[in-house]
Formats: sequence, structure tokens, C-alpha cells
Amino acid sequence: MKKVVVIGGGFAGSEVAKKLESKFEVTLIDTKNYFEFTPSVLRTFVEPNHVRKIQVLHCNYLLNAKIVIGKVTGVDDNRAYVGKKSFGYDYLVICAGSRYELPFKGQDVVAASRASYLVNVYEDLKRGKRVVLVGGGLVGVELAAEIVGKYGREKEVVIVHSGKQLIERNNIRAIEYAQRFLENRGVKILFGERVEDIRKKVCYLSSGRKIKFDVVFLCTGIKPNCEFLNKLWLEERGVAVDEFLRVRGKKNVFAAGDVNSITEEKTAQAAEKQASVVVRNIIATENNQRL
Repeated sequence: MKKVVVIGGGFAGSEVAKKLESKFEVTLIDTKNYFEFTPSVLRTFVEPNHVRKIQVLHCNYLLNAKIVIGKVTGVDDNRAYVGKKSFGYDYLVICAGSRYELPFKGQDVVAASRASYLVNVYEDLKRGKRVVLVGGGLVGVELAAEIVGKYGREKEVVIVHSGKQLIERNNIRAIEYAQRFLENRGVKILFGERVEDIRKKVCYLSSGRKIKFDVVFLCTGIKPNCEFLNKLWLEERGVAVDEFLRVRGKKNVFAAGDVNSITEEKTAQAAEKQASVVVRNIIATENNQRL
């Protein structure tokens, strides 16, 4: 059987491994031993026990694939490297995802991305009175809704958003509904403002305004996890891919999900759809069929 190495066990990577493990010798490399339903991480900040419902061990849904826990340190034309070990491939699928880049040096900022540190965040949030969310995209809007859904007007929630509208890449009905929903529940939204610094429980805004807080969440500025890749494979927004989701210039290397340079909303459902394209194209390539 031909060998497929999948880097990353999120929505895209787990889908690829699951769909191909009966047809190829699949190796899934991930930094953790479980799949996490990341859209529900936001719920765990107000309901910590919810974490049990959003994580499943890779070995519980993969029947044949080999699972390697570790961080990929490099890739060449036929092998992926994890420390001193290497894994040969006939096809490589890069699904390394993304992370929040913290532009502030202080320790006050919480990246709204993973449940691994949620217990401390939950306690801080429960005690705090004023919560600042940096960014009014999908994550900022959902997190604000989770907080007011749990605590009502008990918490003062402020969204600082550089744009003129919330979730601005969505349709106008969704945009208007989100703003109306949050404002009706007491959320204060500051449009056209950027957080330029955070120090000692204070956000310093581009207008010169200062906002004190008890908890601040960073909900903007994701960065693709692609530092371990050849720079020739990359462009500004991530891994450069063609219309078949192949890494440009490569016939047997694909990239799906947040890590690639496709200009679309980086969501779980988008990652899964891209994964399905990759699966079909690997099978088509193997069978000399049209991609």
C-alpha cells in the first residue's frame, strides 16, 4: 500500500486520515493524542466540564492508521521529520492548522483557542466583572454570547473591533442579528478601535482611550502553523496551493484547512470540505483520473 502522512489531527487532518486509512498506509502526526471540537472550546470557558464532550482520542475513531504524537520539525520531498524520527510518504497532507499570535508581551491575555488551560480561565472569568474581547469576528462574537448567556448582565462585556461591523465577512442579516443580539444583552461594542498595548490590566486603544479589565481574550490574528516547511512552499497567508489543494509545484503534497493560503473564512466546516477535496484528489492521482 502507498504511504500517506497527515500532519495535524484537527478537522481537516482527522477527516483525511479517517477516509484514507482503508486504502493507504496512513500515519497521522499530531502534537496531542486527541481530536478536539474547537468551535466548542468557547463554551468551556463558562462551563469547564463541557471539555469532556469535545475531545476524543485519535485511537478511538481511527481503526488502521498509525498515530504519532509529536511536533513535525521538518519536511522534504519524501519524508516528514519528528525529532530524530522520520516517516516516509508517497503522499503528504499538511493540516497543521493555525494559532493565535499574541502581539502583546504581558501575561494578561488569553488566546481563545484551546481548552488546555480552561480551568484557570474559568475561575478568572467567574471572579471578574469586566471582560474585554479583542476582535469582533466569529470567535469574539461567539465568546461574547457565551459569556452573556451564562452570566447575563452580571459581567460588563466590551468588544474592541477595528472594523465597522461585526463578523464582516458574513451576510448582512447575520451581521445585524449578531450586533442586535449582543447589544440587547448589554455588550458594549467599540468599532474602529485597535488595542495597541496591554499592561497591568489595562487595554490601550488606538484613540488614546484606556479600558481597565479583569479578563481579556484575544479573538483575532490567527497565524498558520507552517514554520517547519520549506519557504518555497509558502506565501504570506500560509501554504501556497493550487486549485486542487496541492502545494504549488508538487504533485503529491496537499494542504487543507487553516494552514493553507485559500482566502475564505477559516472554519471547521471549510476545513472538512477541503479535506474531502484532498481525499478525492489523492485517490484520483493514484488511479490516473482527473482531479
